[in-house]
Amino acid sequence: MGNVDMNLQPVIPVEAIQYDDQGLVPAIVQDYLDGTVLMMAWMNRESLQKTLETGETWFWSRSRQEFWHKGATSGHLQLVKTLRYDCDSDCLLISVEQIGDIACHTGERSCFHQVNSHIEPPPADTLSQVYGVVCDRRDHPNEASYTCKLLEGGDNKILKKIGEEAAEVVMAFKDDDPAAIAGEVADLFYHTLVALAHHKVDLKAVYRKLQERRR
Repeated sequence: MGNVDMNLQPVIPVEAIQYDDQGLVPAIVQDYLDGTVLMMAWMNRESLQKTLETGETWFWSRSRQEFWHKGATSGHLQLVKTLRYDCDSDCLLISVEQIGDIACHTGERSCFHQVNSHIEPPPADTLSQVYGVVCDRRDHPNEASYTCKLLEGGDNKILKKIGEEAAEVVMAFKDDDPAAIAGEVADLFYHTLVALAHHKVDLKAVYRKLQERRR
């Protein structure tokens, strides 16, 4: 079963999937850590079976009329973490660990990187998006940016703010004020992201630790 959860195979019965008149089903692939949609490809009964057996994604190429083992040539393999199908059983959703963090043949992380002809990072969860902005501020300083001022102050300024925000989070919880709790936790998350960016610790490393502890 490779990297696939041992419970996947009985949960995903190959014969239960509703394939189209060409024997195919669309498969949407997303990053298992931050939810970024990486690509969409087609599977048939056999490629789905190969995916379940090996724990790596296999697709069916409509143009070449042959199986396609994602990453076999580039090294950008996709290790399957979870595999689900929708309420009509005619679409698959596959969460993967994307080796090399590149899914698109263009070298981009995601095939869905184009917006109005301009290349932009694909959408991910909110924390990842904010972390991306913070890293951009770190790499392209702007004097008017509060984030840049924090980064310029280094640990002394950043860690002082984390301590202050943590105390405010505690007080908000003690006051049992839902709106204040949400706001103060958001502030704490933001300043923690700044500290991560300052020390060049990838947010995904934090997500991986959480995933390990979740198990």
